[in-house]
Amino acid sequence: MTVGISSQNLVGLDRQELERLVESLGKAPYRARQLYHALYRRRVKDLAALTDLDRNFRGALAAHYAITYPEVQGEFISKDGSARCLLRLQDSTSIETVYMPEEERITLCLSSQAGCAVDCRFCFTALLGLQRNLSAGEILGQVLAVTRARAIPLGSRLNLVFMGMGEPLLNLTQVMKAIRILADPQGFGIPLRRITISTSGIVPRMRELARDPRRPKLAISLNASSQQQRTELMPISRKYPLSELLCACRAYPLRPRELLTFEYVLLDGFNDTDADALRVGELLRGMRAKVNLIPYNPGSELPYRPSPLERVLAFQQLLTERNIPAYIRISRGQDVGAACGQLRLEGVGQIPMTASMRPALLPSWR
Repeated sequence: MTVGISSQNLVGLDRQELERLVESLGKAPYRARQLYHALYRRRVKDLAALTDLDRNFRGALAAHYAITYPEVQGEFISKDGSARCLLRLQDSTSIETVYMPEEERITLCLSSQAGCAVDCRFCFTALLGLQRNLSAGEILGQVLAVTRARAIPLGSRLNLVFMGMGEPLLNLTQVMKAIRILADPQGFGIPLRRITISTSGIVPRMRELARDPRRPKLAISLNASSQQQRTELMPISRKYPLSELLCACRAYPLRPRELLTFEYVLLDGFNDTDADALRVGELLRGMRAKVNLIPYNPGSELPYRPSPLERVLAFQQLLTERNIPAYIRISRGQDVGAACGQLRLEGVGQIPMTASMRPALLPSWR
């Protein structure tokens, strides 16, 4: 079906908005429940396929509304089976979503903004700057477009991480609207325990998120063991100092068995020494927390190098000895620019990669 730019997208409307829409068309309220279920639970993409709605209602909807997903412009397939999906939105803005299959689940890494304004000095997305926030419909559209493109069956176990392009807490209203639909048993039906928001440390928004009873899990991008070090890597630390961030983390309400996740990108000779590990252990002492140690994914535009494996293992050991669970997170999709910190719209306007076009795999360890 050809969709005019003036048609309003139904994807992104919550149950209350659909109820108001149905009421405006003179239909019974239960029609909104049917429409909501079809959009998100059944993932119907064509209004004509809504055969449980009468023909007149479908015609009235089609006159002003559409079911529109982002267009998958290209899929860049990694040797490890993951894929960087290049998506084009209705206004021709480009974003990226990463598909990561595992034995018992599939993880989708979602973007919350086109580009990013936070300017972390080790992140390639920061080189793009910020273009705009994404709407709830565009966030949900990533899940819908990628599950369709990758032929993921309904009912598959999905994990969602907001670790793609952008700072989710700088678009919190739209991110949380999308999450409510994603977690709704009558919507996508993805439990909140399988949804994670990652933040660079926007302290006021962390406090706002803490007050939401339907919040997902939270991960904090730490990446440094001191205020000076963190400010050099993450300029946002000037506005929200490390001491203030950690205070917000200690006050963050956790559910039973829930842990805060701290992400730590290891940079050779910068933040990976024994002294750094000891300082991180002291910063997190007494918290219900775990640390994900992330190998840096390098590139010629930025000056940092990944820490050697022996240094990563030593860092992990020092944290473990201080009763802080620490895990080495192996990067996925590094050979196609899909790994942590690599998203930068590489391939926009180009032919999607085929197997013969893939670059050589960059090593995770020096």
